[in-house]
Amino acid sequence: MPLGKRGSLGIFGRRKQAPTWLNTGSTTRKNARGDALGIRLRASDPELMATSSDFETPAEAPDNGSAQRNDSGPQRTPEGLESYGMLYGASPAMLELFEQIERVAATDATVLIVGESGTGKELIARTIHDRSRRHDQPFVAVNCGAIPDNLIEAELFGHERGSFTGAVQGRAGYFEHANGGTLFLDEVTEMMPVRQVKLLRALETGTFYRVGGTELMHSDVRVIAATNRDPAVAVKENGLREDLMYRLAVFPLRAPPLREREGDRELLAQHFLAELNAREGTNKVFSKRARETLRTYSWPGNVRELKNSIYRAFILAEKTVEIEHPRLAARSKKAVTQGDAMSIWVGTPLAEAQRQIILGTLKHCGGDKRRTAKALGVSLKTLYNRLGAYEDEDEAPSAGNA
Repeated sequence: MPLGKRGSLGIFGRRKQAPTWLNTGSTTRKNARGDALGIRLRASDPELMATSSDFETPAEAPDNGSAQRNDSGPQRTPEGLESYGMLYGASPAMLELFEQIERVAATDATVLIVGESGTGKELIARTIHDRSRRHDQPFVAVNCGAIPDNLIEAELFGHERGSFTGAVQGRAGYFEHANGGTLFLDEVTEMMPVRQVKLLRALETGTFYRVGGTELMHSDVRVIAATNRDPAVAVKENGLREDLMYRLAVFPLRAPPLREREGDRELLAQHFLAELNAREGTNKVFSKRARETLRTYSWPGNVRELKNSIYRAFILAEKTVEIEHPRLAARSKKAVTQGDAMSIWVGTPLAEAQRQIILGTLKHCGGDKRRTAKALGVSLKTLYNRLGAYEDEDEAPSAGNA
């Protein structure tokens, strides 16, 4: 395949001829070929509409039956983000991802998307599909981890009547439903290795048998798979067959976590807030403290966590949107005081533990600051400084609303 000869894009395995994972070299869109395409969300995608974390629903492009490529590339939003299909970003990591998608979308190569939960792996798969020559054919998404092991084969390849208990009639599988289009296998490493053998054969030959069937079925399907695990580790732990990994990762893509997307956090937050304002007819803004949280928190749940946090804060806000630091907001357990003893929960941040001890001691001393300072072994001035700092923190939200 021509792509295999460009740059140093390789697969991330451990054996011979397994180049560095995702070292793509320079990429361009200049010679990429393929259909073009507007982005389309079908009416059968309500779940995506409810849960997608990195896009605003694009307008459906008119289908004139032609195969002309959209060479306009990413479009810039008012917030300064690059809009590419269903993806948004302005960081170098995202711009590189856009170029890789542009390149692979023009082919029928299988793709393996690796990324943490909440990074938008399904959106990447849909963008590849919508910018490929298969854009007007089905896109079928399957979460392999949500299907019981004893049913996964029948779900993927279909089954004949009487092939197992409860099979009262024949049924087509996902490979048949996706014929001519794209089959997205999410969390493919959750499939038992014994079930991966038939998937590997279907990828290699384009043929398969239904469960309990004798007729050889043919299916023209492009497969895009995704996982939130390191594929090499999954192979080592017997969660993924090595031969299947190499077959899926003809063109591997990495969905960058939000912490690596320099500058995107604030831009995405502003984009999500603008969407909510437009939808609700409001004009809410982030407070200074909220912007600081956006910059300093690592967002381990990635774009999904960011979007949901903004939505929750938007609902609670009158005019100014406050986003409490998630790690502090998640701390619901307070120190427990019994007589002259205090119990602080394991995992409480050091600064918060100190605050609880100081305020708890002050309460125990009936508000007497001298007694409190003596009990804590600090000077009265130090105690006043600490209490003053706590008052400033408590007043920060109201100051942001002014």
